[in-house]
Amino acid sequence: MVVTRAMTLHHGWMELQQLRYVVEVADTLSFTRAAERCFVTQSALSHQIASLEREIGRRLFVRSSRSVRLSEAGQAFVEHARIALRAAERAKEDAAAVDGVVEGTLRMGVIPTVTAIDVPAVLVAYRAAHPRVRVELQVGNSDVLTRRLRKDELDIALLGLRDGVDPVGVASRALSRERLVAVFPQRHELALRNSIELEDIAGMTFADFPAATSGRAQSDAAFAAAGLTRDVAFEADSATLILGLVESGLAVSLLAPGTVERSGFEVATADVRDGPVRVEYLAWDISAPRNVARAFVAVMEAADLVT
Repeated sequence: MVVTRAMTLHHGWMELQQLRYVVEVADTLSFTRAAERCFVTQSALSHQIASLEREIGRRLFVRSSRSVRLSEAGQAFVEHARIALRAAERAKEDAAAVDGVVEGTLRMGVIPTVTAIDVPAVLVAYRAAHPRVRVELQVGNSDVLTRRLRKDELDIALLGLRDGVDPVGVASRALSRERLVAVFPQRHELALRNSIELEDIAGMTFADFPAATSGRAQSDAAFAAAGLTRDVAFEADSATLILGLVESGLAVSLLAPGTVERSGFEVATADVRDGPVRVEYLAWDISAPRNVARAFVAVMEAADLVT
């Protein structure tokens, strides 16, 4: 079965809309939520999927009164359905590009601690230049976003990595380079210091990002390079949660200065002379970036935001 033929076959064979319905149910594991996302009634969506199942002679979903899951055949089918839908979308985009028009949906991943650019302001410029493009924003850590770029699940991503570690398997341009600052509760003994060294805080209780993530690696590498160890008693995948722990007096942390400044938390900061350095990157598909991604890079270049 070659699912990508769905773009050209009609009259009794699968249609792209049916493929979209299947993918939405696979993503949401709910016929109700899938119908809402496709702006159709649940009965219409269910009817189309049932029609497709009869056509291919396989059940794509295992349904019960409480749950929906992909069958084995459904798992194989959905993988090809996604390919067919992406191919159809790109065919439409490339046809528009012949007339110099950029259209489609830009799937953009953003780390929650991005400070190198004002994301809304950049999107204002991007939409002004390309009003027919829609934008889907997804938030995640750099490791997840990089994997999604490599799997063609994202078009553009804003990443943050420790100095000396470049994004792997994707094209990238550096946006900024900054040294993290130490963050203390306001009444902390070091709260009045303008600058410190890692040794001054090595024995304290830390809040940081989860182990083995790129956000955590920045500080881990700096302490290891200085021959120091530390106690990370609190782990969170959100800078907001980390700052809340610091503000309450439970821990200290190392974060990007812009993240702290924009947070509104009542905390104190100090420069760390031998502290970790973070580099923010704009990254995109290395082999065949879509028109929407190339247009975004061009907007960033025109605004002199990439180096």
